[in-house]
Amino acid sequence: MSIRWPRVLSPTYLSQIIRTQKNPIKALHIFNEAKSRYPNYCHNGPVYATMISILGTSGRLTEMRDVIEQMREDSCECKDSVFVSVIKTYANAGQVDEAVSVYKTIPQFNCVNWTESFNTILQIMVNENRLEMAHRLFVESSCGWEVRSRVRALNLLMYALCQKSRSDLALQLFQEMDYQSCYPNRDSYAILMKGLCQDRRLHEATHLLYSMFWRISQKGNGEDIVVYRTLLDALCDAGKLEEAVEILDKILRKGLKAPKRCYNRPDLGQFLDSKDIESAKRVIHEALIKGSIPSLASYNAMAIDLYTEGKIDEADKVIMEMQDRGFRPTHSIFEAKVAALCKVTKVNEAIKVIEEDMVKVNCLPTARVYNTLLKSLYNVGNSTAVLESLNKMSNKVGNAGDRDTYGMLLEMLCGERRYVEASQLLEKMSIKSYWPCTNSYNSVIKGLCSIGRQYEAVMWLEDMMSQGKLPEISVWNSMASLFCNSENIKVSSETFSRLSSL
Repeated sequence: MSIRWPRVLSPTYLSQIIRTQKNPIKALHIFNEAKSRYPNYCHNGPVYATMISILGTSGRLTEMRDVIEQMREDSCECKDSVFVSVIKTYANAGQVDEAVSVYKTIPQFNCVNWTESFNTILQIMVNENRLEMAHRLFVESSCGWEVRSRVRALNLLMYALCQKSRSDLALQLFQEMDYQSCYPNRDSYAILMKGLCQDRRLHEATHLLYSMFWRISQKGNGEDIVVYRTLLDALCDAGKLEEAVEILDKILRKGLKAPKRCYNRPDLGQFLDSKDIESAKRVIHEALIKGSIPSLASYNAMAIDLYTEGKIDEADKVIMEMQDRGFRPTHSIFEAKVAALCKVTKVNEAIKVIEEDMVKVNCLPTARVYNTLLKSLYNVGNSTAVLESLNKMSNKVGNAGDRDTYGMLLEMLCGERRYVEASQLLEKMSIKSYWPCTNSYNSVIKGLCSIGRQYEAVMWLEDMMSQGKLPEISVWNSMASLFCNSENIKVSSETFSRLSSL
């Protein structure tokens, strides 16, 4: 397709041109040609971001690196989000060291704030279990003015230490936050409380609770209920039921600022000599909910936390309680419930939540909740249900899944040898510019050849090659086998002549 170049070129117009290109190499050629056609034209940050995103998404990492180097030489102002995208691209491709290298070169660019890049690379280091590298990067980067906030980074490090059962070191890090001019947030307390309780450091956990009272719970925030529950459950697990009741009383008075009429001291005497600790926990949870000032935040936090832990029945009771109090369940609660049901492969119940429960409370299903369901259906290998849910999602939400969802479904259809439906799905993906990877194209084309669908096979081969993707040898063999017969020999000659011109 020929390009209609304007009399005067702007970076915005160039971005629009390169976004319409299916072939990333063609887009790169246009990107580079612009400067030679317009001597006074200069790329800016957004057009560089567009080009880098196109190359990264298509897996052209060498070319992407060249464009990044060109952006450094131009010294144009660029946003932190560009480097976040590049770092994630390298990490997803398994090139973590290259991601670190890109992060370390950010000071050479005209970027004045790279807080999100800092947090992203630390998250990757934690996920890769490279704690020494994460610590080194934190020490090197945390003191500069380019990193505006260090709270999230410190939370990441505390989380990593707690995962290693070193909540003692995480506690030291927490106590040093003041020296870092950082103010711990609710996530800080939640991470450390869970780590201390898992390591049975209940004395330190109790003192952490008291510090929480005067630091972040002074006005009685309902979302803090999740942190309180962590300690109360740990005390119950340790058999310290009486201490749990005493601390519950302090939580209601000092943490949740509940009025005296709401105090409901539970009687756990029946559980003192019993091994039914879970029942004791449920009684405390009910007292925690009913004893606090009713709020959407407290119900929301408690329900999501219980669903995350897989306590579906107990979370359902919280939802019933909140509805009795006049509160409506939020999207985040339903998303957590669908995720919990899918985790234990109760897919039919998850579908019921989306199609019935959410409708009853006038809560429109979101793309996120549908994607959670679709990925679960993919894991259980139910491609028919995936297609049905994808169509319902398109009709109700106006969004028919993301690139990953389509990619998973395409892989599933090919695995089940449903190549005609795979071809139809590819058409929908093309409309959305969700170009599949080379392996997916190879599978679809070979499958179509195997069932004699020569027209679709040629169409997707042309589409594949127009994007600069090269089919593997087995694809050419399949095409040759399909066309090399008396009936198709003329069509074969025309087809290969057309392909050679791409």
